[in-house]
Amino acid sequence: MSSSLSFDMDMVRRYSGSGPRYTSYPTAPHFSQDFDEAAYRERVAASNAAGGPLSLYLHLPFCSSPCFYCACTRVITRQPQVIDSYVTALRREIALQGALYDSNRTVSQMAWGGGTPTYLTSAQMTALMTDLGTHFDLDTADSREFTMEIDPRTVDTDSIGLMAALGFNRASLGVQDFDINVQKAVNRIQSKDQVARVLDELRRVGFQSVNFDLIYGLPCQSVMGFNATLSEVILRRPERIALYSYAHMPQLFSAQRQIRDEDMPSAETKLALMALAIERLTAAGYVYIGMDHFALPDDELAVAQREGRLYRNFQGYSTHRGCDLVGMGMSAISSVADSYNQHGKSIPDYQQALAEGRLPVQRGVALTDDDRLRRDVIQGLMCHDRLDFAPIEQRHGIVFNDYFAVELEALTALADDALIVIDAGGIDILDRGRLLLRPIAMVFDAYLKQRETPARFSRVI
Repeated sequence: MSSSLSFDMDMVRRYSGSGPRYTSYPTAPHFSQDFDEAAYRERVAASNAAGGPLSLYLHLPFCSSPCFYCACTRVITRQPQVIDSYVTALRREIALQGALYDSNRTVSQMAWGGGTPTYLTSAQMTALMTDLGTHFDLDTADSREFTMEIDPRTVDTDSIGLMAALGFNRASLGVQDFDINVQKAVNRIQSKDQVARVLDELRRVGFQSVNFDLIYGLPCQSVMGFNATLSEVILRRPERIALYSYAHMPQLFSAQRQIRDEDMPSAETKLALMALAIERLTAAGYVYIGMDHFALPDDELAVAQREGRLYRNFQGYSTHRGCDLVGMGMSAISSVADSYNQHGKSIPDYQQALAEGRLPVQRGVALTDDDRLRRDVIQGLMCHDRLDFAPIEQRHGIVFNDYFAVELEALTALADDALIVIDAGGIDILDRGRLLLRPIAMVFDAYLKQRETPARFSRVI
């Protein structure tokens, strides 16, 4: 793996269109309602036959107030009964899902996301984890990765201690920006001291890895203000940093309509913010993993990338390549035995299905041979600097140059721009191409060529 990263402003502008993030292939817009609960149960049977560890994801969508930038599937409420009824339904799903999977399959990876999982009460968190331990075999080894998404405004010493006691050993903190003007513009005010206290307590109780989420392109951001945020982040030295590009789509996300157009940074400023972050983080010793993610050299993500074990799924980059992913909660997505499925985004529909003893599978897709092949190629491109043709040919019984003749021809333009090098044995992604993984991977996406199934995606930079 290369440790270098080259930022070419002109090249970034040229390739700054929209495209998938490739947490799956096919991507979610191509899921079909023809894939139902019965289809999912069939794939679970195939998964059990193959065996292997599991990864769990719980979607906890509730927040007490909206962050105006947010595009997540979340519910703003301060009514405890709304959360109580959802948790009751989620506990039913845990029992139903647990009954489907063989009891000898260990859960080595788990994440709770949202929304704000830490908005739940201690009793609700304990009940959910107790049920998970009853219906699944939860790993207790130090190598497990049990991650909690944390809003620093919602936790204290006691709640952090509870998370550690429940088995969580990884955390992701929503930081975004420490500039008070930015925080006011997005309706999320939290001080750097507040975040520092949470980080210190997480480390004190034994959390092994902490991620900071940062966003560039937010309203009222400036190069000077973001530079101060980066200085504070580097001082605190979280093991991982996710540096996301803000996608301003008020036509799709109502909360974003609260952001004033005149407060939005220009395209030039946004690129300058990204360039600054890349320069400061890499100079501070962080390794660029790919797709906005950075990690310290001894973090599991960086180690997995060096050893060729890095994987990408709906939770982002992962070190647990062999795990089928079981998503639970409204809108949650699962990846099981060469299939994907997603629950609906309506809480009443979710609760009704479970009250009737049904799993709330709304749509999904079973992968074809071509899907599996292209997923393998795209995974390789998104996770590593080199895609070797021979292993792909052996796994899928093809001749790469013949099967992908059209795609290789399309890649010549990227090669001419010195983003990649193509040789007889594979594709090398050069330093200046590492920020443009999505446009490179998009060349192999057969669904993007189907104009009858248009999809909206975020900008690649």
